[in-house]
Amino acid sequence: MKPTVKANLLVVDDEPSIRDLLSTSLKFAGFNVQTAATGGEAVVTALEKRPDLMVLDVMLPDMDGFAVARRLRERGDTIPVLFLTARDQIEDKLHGLTVGGDDYVTKPFSLEEVVARIKAILRRTYGAGEGDGVIRVGDLELDEDSHEVRRAGIEVALSPTEFKLLRYLMMNAGRVLSKAQILDYVWEYGWVGDNGIVESYVSYIRRKLDVRPDGQELPPLIQTKRGIGYVIRAPRH
Repeated sequence: MKPTVKANLLVVDDEPSIRDLLSTSLKFAGFNVQTAATGGEAVVTALEKRPDLMVLDVMLPDMDGFAVARRLRERGDTIPVLFLTARDQIEDKLHGLTVGGDDYVTKPFSLEEVVARIKAILRRTYGAGEGDGVIRVGDLELDEDSHEVRRAGIEVALSPTEFKLLRYLMMNAGRVLSKAQILDYVWEYGWVGDNGIVESYVSYIRRKLDVRPDGQELPPLIQTKRGIGYVIRAPRH
C-alpha cells in the first residue's frame, strides 16, 4: 500500500456530531472515510476493512481508544492511529504513543490541524522508503523496501514513526542530530507539543534495539549528546 491520495480512513467517535463533522471534512479533503461509534466496532471494522489510518477518539462507551489500539497491535495490525483526546496531560499523550498510537490531537481541535497530521502520518508511514537498498550501522540493518529492521540478524518490530526516526538517525550515522532536527523530519508539520516526545521515542527504540528477545543485552547504538541531541554509530570494539 502506498496511499497518499484517496487514502482510506476509519473515524471512530461516539459523538455523532463530531463523527459526522470529521467524516464530511475528511471526504472534502480527498479521503475515503468509514466510521464507527464504539471500540468494539472499530476493532472489527479495522480488521475487516484494513484502512490506511484510524482517527480514534480516546473516550468511547465500551472501551477506551488506548485499549482499541492495544488490541489491534496484539493482533499484529500496524494501522497508523491518530488519537483524539480531551486529555491534555503529557502522561496521557505519551501513554497513547506507547500503546501503538502515532500522534494525537487535543480537543477542541481545528479541522486543518487534523488533516495536516493525517497527511504527515501517511507520508512518514507509506512514504518513508524513498531510497532503495539497505542501510547498515554496525550489526543493525534497515531495509527501506520491505520496511524491516534487524539487529544481529534478529528482526525488530518498529512502529511507522519509530521506523522513520531510526532511518533518519541511520542516514546520518556519526552525526549528532538535535531534537529540533528530529522533530522537523519525523513529525514534519511543526510540532507544538512537548519536546519530550523525541526522548520518549528514542527510549522506545533503544529498548527494542539493545535487548534481544532472550533478554541478552547488546552494545548500545544510539548515544545521547547531552544538551545537543542524539547520534547513532557502531560500537567500538
